[in-house]
Amino acid sequence: MKTYQIIGLMSGTSLDGLDICYAAFNYPNYKFRIIEAETIPYEQEWKSTLANSIHLSSKELLKLHSYYGFYLGEKVNSFCEKHQIRKLDCIASHGHTIFHNPKHRYTLQIGHGAAIAFTTGFQTVCDFRSQDVLLGGQGAPLVPIGDELLFHNHDACLNLGGFSNISYKKDNKRIAFDICPVNIVLNYITRKDGLEFDLNGNLAKKGKPIDSLLKKLNQLEYFSSPFPKSLGLEWCLQYIFPLIEDNEESKEDLLATFVSHISEQITKTINENQLKTVLVTGGGAKNTFLLELIQSQISAKIILPENNLIDYKEALIFAFLGMLRLENQPNILSSVTGASKDHCSGIIFNP
Repeated sequence: MKTYQIIGLMSGTSLDGLDICYAAFNYPNYKFRIIEAETIPYEQEWKSTLANSIHLSSKELLKLHSYYGFYLGEKVNSFCEKHQIRKLDCIASHGHTIFHNPKHRYTLQIGHGAAIAFTTGFQTVCDFRSQDVLLGGQGAPLVPIGDELLFHNHDACLNLGGFSNISYKKDNKRIAFDICPVNIVLNYITRKDGLEFDLNGNLAKKGKPIDSLLKKLNQLEYFSSPFPKSLGLEWCLQYIFPLIEDNEESKEDLLATFVSHISEQITKTINENQLKTVLVTGGGAKNTFLLELIQSQISAKIILPENNLIDYKEALIFAFLGMLRLENQPNILSSVTGASKDHCSGIIFNP
């Protein structure tokens, strides 16, 4: 029996901040423990830089790739100093997604692993998605390998982050896919009025769904497409944000509409697959109005774990992906992504 101590780094599309999770894993029985975890909010300059990075030239993007890697390394150093972490087998970094277009075989998560390794002095694993896309997969979602090996006692695992994704067993295979955007759109609406997010869904609760907009959202082709499938910022820029901009309704009504859209798409997935217990994590798990809407339309039981798991499950599982990479074990499931085979993904950088 081996014990690994690994830091997982996760930066989501909703730009809430950098999630850092220091966890211990046993190998090969996969028992785990979160030792320390916290979210480092992005300074406004970094938030703006990452939000606008999709528009950068190739030269500027390469520069940001390196600079953001050094930034991640510095944040890990501060985290280790604060929590007096001395033993660390590796850092597993998701990076920050800039482009994701599996149809054309490319995806990009910035934050150079070599910069993280050189800054921290610790072995670093990163770039978990590219290999899967090159193998014909969606490169997403990647968390389901953790759902399969760490959280298999639940029928399904639902993550409510920038996007919602779900994983569950079907015909004895783990499948997963992105259901719809969540916080990436809700926060887009609130930020137009200078609010970072809609606390507990209170603003959405005051609004009234706009029927015409709700219908247009639900009729988008993606929602009737079969899995494997995944979403990215580009899709929102092309299909969602223009619909939002075309409406002059109040932010409360826009939020109410999109929360209704989210709940309809999620409940359809849960009900069609006759799921009984659903573990819900991610920032959206704290949107009580959204959860109430979902629960009112399903017979399945929603299970909210302790806050550490709600907030840091994705960072925890990227740490787990890093451990599997060090053991040369498959960490991406072809049944989830549609790749040509299960495989072990991630590039290792040594300090």
